[in-house]
Amino acid sequence: MQLMAAITNSVADTALFVGDDLALDFVNTEYGPPTDRREVFGSDRDVLDWLARANVATTIENPALVKRGALLAAALELREAARKLIERRKAGATGDPAVINRLLALGHVRQELVWKKGQPPRLIQQRHVAGPEAVLVPVAEAIAQLVAEADFDLVRKCESDACTLWFHDRTKSHHRRWCSPSACGNRAKVAAFRARQKP
Repeated sequence: MQLMAAITNSVADTALFVGDDLALDFVNTEYGPPTDRREVFGSDRDVLDWLARANVATTIENPALVKRGALLAAALELREAARKLIERRKAGATGDPAVINRLLALGHVRQELVWKKGQPPRLIQQRHVAGPEAVLVPVAEAIAQLVAEADFDLVRKCESDACTLWFHDRTKSHHRRWCSPSACGNRAKVAAFRARQKP
């Protein structure tokens, strides 16, 4: 089953890609204050659609044999584990990478040299996916890479009190404060303006 399928309206309408990092965008698939919580993943199809929007293309062999809800359950478990690891790393504490490591062990990548007539040779990677959880391996790799290698002074939560979104500040000045300048950043500027206008 090819993942690059038409994206459902629910995922297209609710998914936010403001993290500047695959791992953080994955964690951000659940967001908002407790009174207005948004959940991007409600089904296996939602997970597949999100992966397609995130440009994580892979295939599932024998999709008919995949138990309904298995991919959703794996994605929710991975997201919760990722959130805990990121929060622990940000706090300078140690986390448990068991869920990430289990998924990383599912990754089977082989390299192939492709050299077609009239073209330069290219080295490409072929990813073998045997089960539904294995489609999450690229996300698990991104999470592991973020936790192990990122400068966590630049991995931040949006400064808005009502926002729960994470982002990786890749700006030149490293002064990014908001998940999005047009969303939380704009609301903060409007609130500051109104506060200045009060007598």
